[in-house]
Amino acid sequence: MSDDDAGRSPYTLQHEDDETRHAFWADTVADRVEERVADRDDDEKNPDVVIKGGISPSGVPHLGNVNEIMRGYFVAEVLRDRGYEVRQVFTADDRDPLRKLPRTLCNLDGELVDLGEVDAGALGRNLGHPYTDIPDPFGCCDSYGDHFSQIIRDSADAVDVPIDMVSTTDLYEDGEFDDVTRHVLENRDRAREILAEYQDKVNEDYVPFNPVCENCGKITETVTSVDVGSEERRSSDSQAEREASRETGDVTPTVDYRCTDLDAGDRTIEGCGHEGTATLREGKMPWRFEWPAQWQVLGVDFEPFGKDHAEGSWPSGDDVARNVLEIEPPVPMVYEWFTLDGEPFSSSEGNVILVSDVLELLEPEVLRYFFAKDPSRARDFSIERLDQLVDEFDRFEAIYFDEVEEATEDERAFAERVYPFVVEDPREERIRLPYTFAAVLGMTDDPDLREEIARREGHIPDDAPEWAVEDALARVERARNWARRTENEFDYELKRTAIPDHEFDAATEAALAELANFIEEGHGAEEIQGEIYETAKRHDVAVGEFFGAGYRLFFDEEQGPQLGPFLAKVDREFVVARLRRER
Repeated sequence: MSDDDAGRSPYTLQHEDDETRHAFWADTVADRVEERVADRDDDEKNPDVVIKGGISPSGVPHLGNVNEIMRGYFVAEVLRDRGYEVRQVFTADDRDPLRKLPRTLCNLDGELVDLGEVDAGALGRNLGHPYTDIPDPFGCCDSYGDHFSQIIRDSADAVDVPIDMVSTTDLYEDGEFDDVTRHVLENRDRAREILAEYQDKVNEDYVPFNPVCENCGKITETVTSVDVGSEERRSSDSQAEREASRETGDVTPTVDYRCTDLDAGDRTIEGCGHEGTATLREGKMPWRFEWPAQWQVLGVDFEPFGKDHAEGSWPSGDDVARNVLEIEPPVPMVYEWFTLDGEPFSSSEGNVILVSDVLELLEPEVLRYFFAKDPSRARDFSIERLDQLVDEFDRFEAIYFDEVEEATEDERAFAERVYPFVVEDPREERIRLPYTFAAVLGMTDDPDLREEIARREGHIPDDAPEWAVEDALARVERARNWARRTENEFDYELKRTAIPDHEFDAATEAALAELANFIEEGHGAEEIQGEIYETAKRHDVAVGEFFGAGYRLFFDEEQGPQLGPFLAKVDREFVVARLRRER
């Protein structure tokens, strides 16, 4: 990377004057990753491209956390398309201490639960302990940290993204972090000097290592002395000899510590006061050193992250990487957070949705499309307006298959480039029922009726292959779930098997019979809607009451969807018989 690149804003989608413009943002990022790879020394060990994301197990892993997985995935796919071998890793920072009790947790079935529904004591007794040392409150995984990581794996699997989940605890305990941790401690004066530029309360006694207290199991930040061994001995040792010395315990670096209180925001987690000694595998580096250490140990070439890191952790991470670890930081990319129904994601406030929940409402390819859009723009993921996102995807897909005449040049370029990354097996014969139409079909449980109406309305061609019909009708259940979740205008159930209880006066009964005759003649949606008004007026029935009679007969409700268009979609024989109260 050039000196100019070193000063580049991490908002990597800000174009330079001489930069190639792409239809897809991931191509722009991939260009920069290729530049980095081309600058590698021939003797560097890792021939592959490594893309990383990461998360701390501090809350429910919700849809917003999938940002790093999906942003990394698209860049990985572009690079694979260019012939590179790519490994996409995702780190769980599970040696971090639990600093406060979450209000909401998530089981492995993707269901949100309150603390009262699990063994909350498993968490409450272990404040200040690393996540991987805390029992799983659900009792299904080896630890709370493992439980959290499994949900991330499941989320990635659900959107068909292959990630290698890496436990930070494992990196410490397996010795992968030994060399980089020792290097940081050897250069702790320089580390302290750099950190002081980004963080207050860095005094002359600061040591960038947090041991795990052998007495109480909590993380402590008070190191009283450091012994990293003989510099002369280590510099003369071969790599094999250094590894052997670790195994035998010879010249093992250690720190002495005192277990003191741990700051946890507006509260304090009390230390036990124990004084002891810890090896480098019995603790962790603070986050601002641990993140760059991950880059070094895992050989990271590219990492996307939220804008909160761009303003805090990234500048210090870049500085630590260059001036303490003496490595080149990876290519960065900042993405904008998106909101959920106009509000920030918040586990404590209950404003979260899980990937598993979303995939009950729309197809995985629609969700992948959402993440394929420009990450430098703030967006809202609206459950209320999910039909708009699905319609947008359907148009995007139709543009790819050259089925939209008025598409712009930019729309065509984007669809041509991105669609194969969003849909694994593009097939022109696919059928997409309009989402709100699918919600209308969801008012009935009868699968044959759903298909009959879809065919009659022209959404399923006579010659459609069976797989396409099945895929098309699968959207009905998702749209029905959406209607029920949002309690919108489609959240009604057609009472087809039996006539709901009702009691109408003579004028209303006569008006219903007349409306039945009109529909039996064969008329369209707008004509039926207009006739409902006119029939009510002719029989001196209040229009609202007449609509209410229709809703009672068909839904056993006092209100419902726009009645005329709905009745036009349901099979005519049934509608006529129901209006006549015959079945």
